[in-house]
Amino acid sequence: MKTPRRLYPKTKFSYACELENCPVCNGPLQVIYIGSPKTVQTMTSVFEMTHLPKRCANPNCSGHAMRWQSARWLQTAPLGCTYGYDVIAQIGWQRQTGKETFGDIHSSLTPHLLIGETQVRMLYHERYLPLLACHERQYLGRLQEVAAQTGLWLSLDGLAPEGGEPQLWVVRELQTGITLRSGWLALQDASTFVNFLQPIADLGLCVQAVLSDKQRGLVPAVATVFKNAKQAWCQAHYLNNAAEPIAQADEAMKISLRQSVREEIGEVIRQEKAEKVGVLTVTGGLPSPIVPNKAKESSQTTSDGIPATESPLVAEKEDEAILQDLRRRIRYLLTLKGRPPLRLAGVEMFERLTEVRDCIDRMLAQHDDPQLLHLRQGLQIAFDATQSEYDLLHQADEWLKHITSILDPKNQPVRSGSQVRQELFDYLDVIHLQSQEIPRLDDFYQTIYRTTCSYAPGLFHSYDIPGLPRTNNARESEFRDLNRRLLSTTGQKGLVKRIIQRQGAWEVIPRPTSLDATVKAFSKVPQEDFQSERKRVREHRNRFRLHTRSAKQSLSQLKQLEKRWASLYDNNP
Repeated sequence: MKTPRRLYPKTKFSYACELENCPVCNGPLQVIYIGSPKTVQTMTSVFEMTHLPKRCANPNCSGHAMRWQSARWLQTAPLGCTYGYDVIAQIGWQRQTGKETFGDIHSSLTPHLLIGETQVRMLYHERYLPLLACHERQYLGRLQEVAAQTGLWLSLDGLAPEGGEPQLWVVRELQTGITLRSGWLALQDASTFVNFLQPIADLGLCVQAVLSDKQRGLVPAVATVFKNAKQAWCQAHYLNNAAEPIAQADEAMKISLRQSVREEIGEVIRQEKAEKVGVLTVTGGLPSPIVPNKAKESSQTTSDGIPATESPLVAEKEDEAILQDLRRRIRYLLTLKGRPPLRLAGVEMFERLTEVRDCIDRMLAQHDDPQLLHLRQGLQIAFDATQSEYDLLHQADEWLKHITSILDPKNQPVRSGSQVRQELFDYLDVIHLQSQEIPRLDDFYQTIYRTTCSYAPGLFHSYDIPGLPRTNNARESEFRDLNRRLLSTTGQKGLVKRIIQRQGAWEVIPRPTSLDATVKAFSKVPQEDFQSERKRVREHRNRFRLHTRSAKQSLSQLKQLEKRWASLYDNNP
């Protein structure tokens, strides 16, 4: 067994309660006892500190039983921990802001203090994350001020579950950024959302608006818990739902167009000039040669005094370079991916390929080239096969863009929610007339109309409440940032999902803006609150004790379960 290294602090401090008089009776306070010395490591020093708590000297005082502790002693290191708050904050800062692995954090800390990598990991999970949650509660008083001035604006969103596991949900107040609730929901029905949101309503604060997606169970739950609040639904989700059949048809057209192009000219557009067969640009110790600059080459002359641009060899090279660029452009356009509702890849691919075809037409008018003609004919055949579908989707795409412009307040006069609503439904009447004679367009219109009617009760509140966001994209962006941060520190997508299930509710809580602010905030966390949060972390992580791929560990755990089961019945007759 390895003998642990001992610390030999050179400095010793005694911290007595800073109060001289009892806060209850104003009588003198006296030291109760001298606590056992505790060795603490910080980023700058190692020292020993002793605690001297006090209590009221008057035995008849109602506060005589109360123990008054030193603020300086409490703000140096957590109870039961030999590392200072600055060490804990440093680990969390490097992990979350620097996106460093625990091994890298350990390497950066070893020149300053005695610590192991396992301790670094434990301090992050068992100390930093609970302190992060506790520090958020210090600002709950700010909610009372905001509620009295404008009312609270709550934003709700959930991260999609993994394999039937509980779903992570976050509730933030938009004006302050305070995380009111962050946790997992086993179900997404109305009663579950009521139980999740009710503690916020129990604060008794005015909630003016709730911004969320239009989940089936969430809508009645918000109406039940926040009876006077306006339910604002995300306009981005409205547009996505309205565009769903259009996006599906666009994706099908994109695939068909791509297949047609590849069938006609696939072999041609895949041609790429190579230094050797199959080899393109190479670097390293033996790099590929540098291609001569065309501009310099064109300024030179041949041995016969003919300008280089008129040289047959140079002209042939330039011709091939132009054709190569056209092939690369077509090849790239076949890889386009869509982002409905504002970017339909099929429509975009058709239009961009049409630009290439028109360019080829102009080039053929200058010089008739068989390769250009082959490209042009292949593109035209693909266009002929999808032209009618493109015409329909182009019209539907114009509808979506116009609806988006109606909802967007930029470059428009200030409008009330009722005015935007009227403008939107007036435009729906217009597209209804445009689609009456065409069944496919009528199907698209019917979906847009039904979705608009469904979302209309909560689609326009942002125009009546200045500053209220139109979308819930901020919450989704936080989830994406969380995924990217965890992926950069773990390097494993599967591990990211497991981390979110095991500690995502703590990971998603925003941290203070600087390392110094983090240390300051953590040192003010009440110890009782911190210990309760640590217990909450442990209880949640205990749900995953049997989630292991180690055969040895799993067998040991199963045997423990068998023993526990047997102990229930050993003493029974």
